[in-house]
Amino acid sequence: MSSSPISQAAFNQVPDLVDYNLYGCDPVLQGALAVAGADWHADQLARFGAKLGQPHTLALGALANRYPPELRTHSRTGERIDSVEFHPSWHALLSLLRSQGLHALPWISPQPGVWAARTAGYFLQAQIESGSLCPTTMTFAAIPVLQKETALFASLGPKLYARQHDPRDLPWPDKASMLIGMGMTERQGGSDLRANTSVAVPVTYGGRGGKYRLNGHKWFFSAPMCDAHLVVARLGNANDGPICCFFVPRWRPDGSKNAVEIQRLKDKLGNRSNSSSEVEFRDAYAVLIGEEGRGIPTIIEMATHTRLDCVIGSAALIRQAFVQALHHCRHRQAFGRLLVDQPLMRNVLTDLALESEAATWLMMRLSSAFEDADSDPLQAAWKRIITPAAKFWVCKRALEVTGEAMEIWGGNGYVEEGPMARLYREAPVNSIWEGSGNVMCLDVLRAFQREPDGTALLLADLADGAAGEPRLLAALRALEPLLHQPGELLQANARRLAQALVLLAQAVLLRHHGQPASAELFIASRFDGGMPTGHGRVLGTLALDSLATTQAILDGNWR
Repeated sequence: MSSSPISQAAFNQVPDLVDYNLYGCDPVLQGALAVAGADWHADQLARFGAKLGQPHTLALGALANRYPPELRTHSRTGERIDSVEFHPSWHALLSLLRSQGLHALPWISPQPGVWAARTAGYFLQAQIESGSLCPTTMTFAAIPVLQKETALFASLGPKLYARQHDPRDLPWPDKASMLIGMGMTERQGGSDLRANTSVAVPVTYGGRGGKYRLNGHKWFFSAPMCDAHLVVARLGNANDGPICCFFVPRWRPDGSKNAVEIQRLKDKLGNRSNSSSEVEFRDAYAVLIGEEGRGIPTIIEMATHTRLDCVIGSAALIRQAFVQALHHCRHRQAFGRLLVDQPLMRNVLTDLALESEAATWLMMRLSSAFEDADSDPLQAAWKRIITPAAKFWVCKRALEVTGEAMEIWGGNGYVEEGPMARLYREAPVNSIWEGSGNVMCLDVLRAFQREPDGTALLLADLADGAAGEPRLLAALRALEPLLHQPGELLQANARRLAQALVLLAQAVLLRHHGQPASAELFIASRFDGGMPTGHGRVLGTLALDSLATTQAILDGNWR
């Protein structure tokens, strides 16, 4: 007696989230764009959001991470080439970013609201793939530093502003466009740049614009196929020479490859589509930029802009995790009804929505601060003080949110065929890159201590925003004793201070611009007894008195 195979029709399966408009389904981003005065960019964002949601575009992100870059140190004939080869999807992603001007929009198209416009576009693509953001961000952050080198930038500017991606490995003057990377950390120092030992000596004349020979190493060198890097090194003496910043191109002016040898690519937890490397300099050609001996402040100006992008990138991970979780719950049934209709799951989803809404408003507010910081002391205070605090907090929240969203998917979230595993692996990098949580919180303290006028303006602005809300005013008053603790105790409490500052800023923004239901539930859940509660370590613990409130919040975060 023969048996026939038993087949079962699949049912209760969640379809892939495709063919959706990332901008059109995001009412919060649309509202924040209008508040920032960037409505003129809305149509372009709508077109971009539709393209990002197409199956082909979504597949690019998966492919770029499935086939990571490969290092080729030598050619077939034994010549040193130090080349990194990428899957075509990587270059397609960079072309998308470049076509939208996300590497340079504030300088390509200067007008009111342009920083918010660029932030919104970057936020959309960051939901699709994270690794390709790295060279885009570094190029963006290098532009204001390089603009100060008038002679050099006269040649660099057109290449940096160009909207087409040029993947060819050629000297930058021969290319249609270029990318800039950075090299700061060394194996013995990490975030402590004053421990660096790489050395530069002048070839002809010294000083700004002078040509140097660079020797030493970098433990993290991102991304090595960029056309040039900004690198910090000491002048003359590895132990106590003044630290300077250098422009180090991939090719020398004579057309020969510069002596920057890639030792290996990092085998990373996430961000796998992007190449991070270890390199050695062997009499590499370098040009001194910035003032001699001011290398750390020069490179920190670049890092400040990358920190903004870390906030945006993590806000995007939070957004995508929430959207994927809500999509899943609207299609998956368990115990007789859809997950989205089950009260406890609704609590979790609403908490995810609050995190996304608060992070979106904060990143857009910071983008406006960056735009006006040079002319407005209050905006300068937001930029200087809130940026490192936001990088600390929003990047941390991405870790919690992506983990919770993966759990909502259950076992399907834990396998590589779906999007959740990649989101989860990407989440830690922004907390680490360009300054860990402790470094960010200590930077907030430095800003408070060194810029008392800016501190006073910021706290007064938050007080105005908290007026009439006793829970926020109590939290603001509780900051005062924290700020006046003795030195080491103040440092020990720096994370508590940074957390309080960010949650206050988010609450004020939601109160004045967000949904009323979101603002009330955010304040009620995040503040208690005059200080932030730290709520959210376990998401889905909102004290709800009506499920109708949760429906309004979910509908207001995703159409």
